[in-house]
Amino acid sequence: MLTYFPNSISRKAMTIYFITLAMVSIVFMNKMLPFYMMLFGIVEVCSFFYFSNDLTKRWRLLHRKVFVQKMFWIALIIRLVYTIFAYFFYDAMTGLPFMFHSADEQVYYNMSLVWSQQGFEVFRNIIKDYGLGDSGEIYWTGFLCKVFGTYVLTARIGHCVLSAATCVLIYRIAKRHFGDSTARMSAIFCMLMPNLIYYCGVHLKEADMVFVTVLFVDCIDVILSEKRFDIKHIVLAVAVGFSLFTFRTALGAVGLLAVLVAVVFIKGRLGSWWKRILLAVVVVASLTTTTVGDRIMREVDEIWEDKSGNINKINYNAEKKGAAQYTKYVSGTLFAPFIFTIPFPNIINNEGKENQQMIHGGVFVKCIMSGLTIYALFLLLLSGEWRKHVLPIAMMCGYLAVIAFSKYAFHERFHQPALPFELMFAAFGVSQVGAKQLKWFDYWTVFIFVVVLGWSWIKRGG
Repeated sequence: MLTYFPNSISRKAMTIYFITLAMVSIVFMNKMLPFYMMLFGIVEVCSFFYFSNDLTKRWRLLHRKVFVQKMFWIALIIRLVYTIFAYFFYDAMTGLPFMFHSADEQVYYNMSLVWSQQGFEVFRNIIKDYGLGDSGEIYWTGFLCKVFGTYVLTARIGHCVLSAATCVLIYRIAKRHFGDSTARMSAIFCMLMPNLIYYCGVHLKEADMVFVTVLFVDCIDVILSEKRFDIKHIVLAVAVGFSLFTFRTALGAVGLLAVLVAVVFIKGRLGSWWKRILLAVVVVASLTTTTVGDRIMREVDEIWEDKSGNINKINYNAEKKGAAQYTKYVSGTLFAPFIFTIPFPNIINNEGKENQQMIHGGVFVKCIMSGLTIYALFLLLLSGEWRKHVLPIAMMCGYLAVIAFSKYAFHERFHQPALPFELMFAAFGVSQVGAKQLKWFDYWTVFIFVVVLGWSWIKRGG
């Protein structure tokens, strides 16, 4: 059993990235990424794979408390440094301290200012105008603005703190399921994951939503594993379960469904009948306390029905000349089996895609690591051990299934709530890697190279 991220995997992943970047730049020279966008990708890929190998070796013998404290503070520092850099970078590039094409960001920022000034007087209007699934972020950032001042960086520093805390939570969950060494690897992956860092530096809800999602799974996991009744855990689980709906209603529905699935299928960790009753209470209470059940179902239906919108856009692009004629065959249904791997990195310089170009290295990391996630799930399925880990599996797979059949399947931003769990299972996959599996990993990196090259061809034509 491996207790660290192998240098062979790290080296091969970085090598295949440079080969991919060079090949795409040469083949599609007229659409080559600007140098500074390439630099973003190089830093994202190299820092993740190099330090994943280095830190999982150097920190594996640290005392547990020392490891958790060190990991949290370094995660926080990384996020704060990037957030301050992003503030000045965006200001220099766009004239505003917001990301490229920042309509959503400015809506969140302006509404949080209104909330900080008027408080609960605007409660009903926020839900009416923006929906339940956006209200949580507005209230949270509005509260921060009210307490710490109405600066753009106020909410983003809050993102950094919660994102660093997410690394601690994923360590706790992974330790219960897979042991300390895999838990440390999981936390380090989350600490270094470019996509999780990126959303700390923008005025969107993803960083906070990821924290709430992982916290919810941790709360339920504690209830499943504890030997005696603790009302504090039940109350906290209900409160966090409710808050899921205020960030994304479909996410809240998936979270409650994951609890029900865990109650039915979990093996060896649900010793008493009263736990099943209490967990049912958590589900019902979290759902009914929203008092807007019909709204929840409408918003979940909207996400499901929106899958047609993406297909219409694809068909429109297919009418253009060049390689885009093949995009009509691209749909959520077709790529659903690849939901752990998609979206593919945008290494083509298309106008209006600057945000995707900035994070292309992080998306490439996700594509590479998804092979280890799939390998881990395959092992758990074959061995029958999946029932011991059914809660995080149900949460991850349930949410990705909703995204796969919606128009958001190729939007990296919408994959964020599942990402920490994907990294956790990837860490378990790493722990089970041997010489034979390393050979298969070579095939996986070649597959990613071919897919990214083909995807760049499609994006270039469209």
